[in-house]
Amino acid sequence: MRTTNTDTGRVAADARHAVEDAIWAPSVHNTQPWRFGVAGTRITMRADPDRRLGVADPRGREMLISCGAALYTLRLALRRLGYDPVVHLLPDPDRPQLLADVDLRPGEPADEAVEREHAQIRRRHSHRGGFAAAPEPGVLTGLRHAAEREGARLVQAVDAHVKGALAALTDAAEHVQRRTPAYATEIARWAPAPGTSRMDGVQQDAYPQRTPRTAPHFPARDFARGQGWGVVAADDDTALTGLVVLLVSAGDTPADWVKSGQALQRLLLRAAGHDLSAAYHTQALQVPDLREFIRAQFCGDAYPQLLLRLGVADGEQLTSVRRPVEDVLTEERD
Repeated sequence: MRTTNTDTGRVAADARHAVEDAIWAPSVHNTQPWRFGVAGTRITMRADPDRRLGVADPRGREMLISCGAALYTLRLALRRLGYDPVVHLLPDPDRPQLLADVDLRPGEPADEAVEREHAQIRRRHSHRGGFAAAPEPGVLTGLRHAAEREGARLVQAVDAHVKGALAALTDAAEHVQRRTPAYATEIARWAPAPGTSRMDGVQQDAYPQRTPRTAPHFPARDFARGQGWGVVAADDDTALTGLVVLLVSAGDTPADWVKSGQALQRLLLRAAGHDLSAAYHTQALQVPDLREFIRAQFCGDAYPQLLLRLGVADGEQLTSVRRPVEDVLTEERD
């Protein structure tokens, strides 16, 4: 792509706009574990290991899923700006934190589908609680297609016993983690007290003060740590569990984790277009023995990467924060 000075300035501005969108991807505990570099017509994406959950995520699996979600958002934002982004995934084995080189090539103007999906980037948010309604019939087909386009699959828990088992395993893992001091310390690091000036982590406006029970019940993280923090909502004991799905991949390598993150964000944005939100339950997948049990019992030959519940949120106005783009974007030499 041969550029003039004017073109170079436009590409640099477009790259910045795309990164500004990418940072609104979901990440585990809102750690935002990514860094971007711009050099000419190339954007690089790196994982930030200082933001990895050392206790819950020692292999960096969830860190790379989070980065994959940001990578998909970056691709979508570039397509909306009229580029055809070409992604080179994990281009250098000697630099494992370098997750992708993205070349910006001229493309077609964004179509209606791209515009519609892009509009959900900042509208989408994580949900922590029960749902007011389940997804409409047929929506899951589109979500499955979205995941498969990025190299992952959705496995729905249809049978009541399977849903009950996954809920019980989540509950068991939550109990194990709450009684483990290292987990508790890590949660405290990424769930700051009210009044913080931080622009990361799970803050009090991002979770309900009281989570209604569902049947079966998937426990939420105790980000408030018994302090009574969170958004106050009306008492409602009729909340629904929603659609229970596992996001799975054929392999369990760093490339599979990044691809799973891209699949996650693609399906989340499509779900948001149907007014659906997602609740994440990663507890059991952070306990190696429980993750292996889930893989063997419910995933066939695939590897579980995320456990989600999907549904129509109950109207709670939960919010999130993001670090400014200047904290994650660096201009590099071409």
